[in-house]
Amino acid sequence: MTDNSHLVYSTESGRVCPGCRKPAKKCSCKSRKANSPSIQSDGIIRIRRESKGRRGKTVTSVAGFQEGTHDLKQIAKKLKGQCGTGGSIKDSIIIIQGDHRQTIQSELKRQGFKVKLAGG
Repeated sequence: MTDNSHLVYSTESGRVCPGCRKPAKKCSCKSRKANSPSIQSDGIIRIRRESKGRRGKTVTSVAGFQEGTHDLKQIAKKLKGQCGTGGSIKDSIIIIQGDHRQTIQSELKRQGFKVKLAGG
């Protein structure tokens, strides 16, 4: 009988890559690169409303910033203040709690970004 189990999480190192079985942050195998989400960086900031995988809670995600070009922490702080709500930054995507697409769009346009509402 063969053992088909594999380590997914370790309390010592966190998530583990199923391909190379190294900690996910140190993974260099092709399976990680194939599964990583592609972030569009065509100079347009995309604002979308999401609720999938968030227990029905709605958030507004802002993506498309060039890596290292802008100070995301300062932009996120300004947007959270404008919307009067909390938020965070994850993988160069600003996540604001609630549906604030119009507010965020007008604020980013005022700051000189090209902005587009994405999704439905």
